Amino acid sequence: MGRLIKNHLARLIILTAATYQIAAGIHGIFWPKIFWDMFTKVLDPVVKPFPILQILNILFGLLGLAWEYPLPILVPNSSFHRSIGARLAIYPLSVFVAVLLYQGTNAAIYYLVGLVVYFWAYNEGEIVCMPWKIPERGRGVSKA
Repeated sequence: MGRLIKNHLARLIILTAATYQIAAGIHGIFWPKIFWDMFTKVLDPVVKPFPILQILNILFGLLGLAWEYPLPILVPNSSFHRSIGARLAIYPLSVFVAVLLYQGTNAAIYYLVGLVVYFWAYNEGEIVCMPWKIPERGRGVSKA
């Protein structure tokens, strides 16, 4: 049996969350609703008449898709793409934006699960490489 590569698992979970977030943003444009409107109506101007929160959800979802499944000529192998710490810093913003929109609560839950798995991978010292590739060894390390 092989070892679980946690950053690949987290990547798939975040890809799912980003897809849900884009769908929630598009859905929210037609049926705007704040998740917390049962407690307060203060946040209603963020969703109507101009869909600020919905557009932010679409943008953060596109960022998640582009970051987790990069095109081969744009982002891969850059320090930004390989950094799990950067993901642990940016994705909570995606969670915050998603949880405010009523349609984005599922995406927020998936993001949280993905963040937990990324944190697990970070604690075990995993590194991020191109999707579906095994990280290469350094020059000074023997293959024994």
